[in-house]
Amino acid sequence: MELRASLNHLNVTTPDPAAMAAFYCSTYGMTQAQAGDAIVCSGPGRVVALTRGAANKLAYAHYTFNDTPAWLAFRDRVPGAAQIDVPALARPASDAIAIRDPDGNVIVFSAPGAGADEASGFRDHGGHGALGAADTGGMPQAILQHFALRTTQPQAMLAFYQTLGFVLSDEVHDPTGAVRACFLRTEHLHHSLALFGAPAAGFDHQSFETDTWADMRVWGDRMAELRVPIVWGIGRHGPGNDVFFMVRDPDGNLAEISAEIEVCESERPAGVWVHEERTLNLWGKAIMRD
Repeated sequence: MELRASLNHLNVTTPDPAAMAAFYCSTYGMTQAQAGDAIVCSGPGRVVALTRGAANKLAYAHYTFNDTPAWLAFRDRVPGAAQIDVPALARPASDAIAIRDPDGNVIVFSAPGAGADEASGFRDHGGHGALGAADTGGMPQAILQHFALRTTQPQAMLAFYQTLGFVLSDEVHDPTGAVRACFLRTEHLHHSLALFGAPAAGFDHQSFETDTWADMRVWGDRMAELRVPIVWGIGRHGPGNDVFFMVRDPDGNLAEISAEIEVCESERPAGVWVHEERTLNLWGKAIMRD
C-alpha cells in the first residue's frame, strides 16, 4: 500500500542563490520571493527553494499527505526517537515531522493541506507544488513530481525508504546482483524518488511533469529560445516509461521535463532491470551516475 503522499517542494543549497533563482524563474516561468534566508521560486504546481550552501546538495524534500487517515497512520508509526527538528522554512501551520536518511538528507512529511506558513510564500497546493503563484505566460503545466539523489549506499537507502513506506516500483542490478538504482513511489505515479549509486552522495535532479508530447515540444522550444541546451534527451526511460529531456542549472544539477510517467496499480510487482545505458534511456545514450 502506498503512503498516499506527494512531493510538495524541494529546498536545494547553492553557493549562489540569486543566480539559481534567476535560472529557474526564467526557464520554468516561476517567480521568486524572499523567505528568511531562502529564495523561493514558485509557479503553478512547482516550488523550488534555494538557500546558500554547497552545490549539488538537498537541504530537504517536503512531502504532503493526500488524506488525513494516511497521515495519522504514518505519524503514529514513526518513532519519536527517529524524528529531528522540522526545518524552519518547511514548518507548516499544522502537523509535520522530519527524518534524516542514511546519507543525511532531511525529508519532511506533513498533514494534508499543510504547507509552510503564509509568510514563507508557500500555500496549499492540492498535492503538487504551490499554486497561486506566477502566470507561466501560456506555457503548459510543469508539476514538481519527483526528485533523485545520488548515493554511495543504494541498498541501505532503499531499505530506509521502504521502512518509511515508500514502495519499490523498479530496481536496477549490476551483474553481481547489487542494487545500482531504484525507483520508489508514494502514490500511483511510478516514482516520487529515485536513488542512483554514485561515487559521491548528493542531489541529482528534480522533474517537472507535463501532460503530452505536444507539451514537451513547447518546453523544448522554450529552452531553445532561452539558449538553454538540452544535455540529455529527448529520450524514454525504461523504469517509469516516461519521455523526457534534461538541462543543467548553474550548479550543474540536472533539471527534467517529463511526460507519460507510468501509473502503477497498488499491487504492481517490482521490476528488475539490467545496469546499462538502455535501461535509463530506451532510445539512446544515458547519463550513467557511476
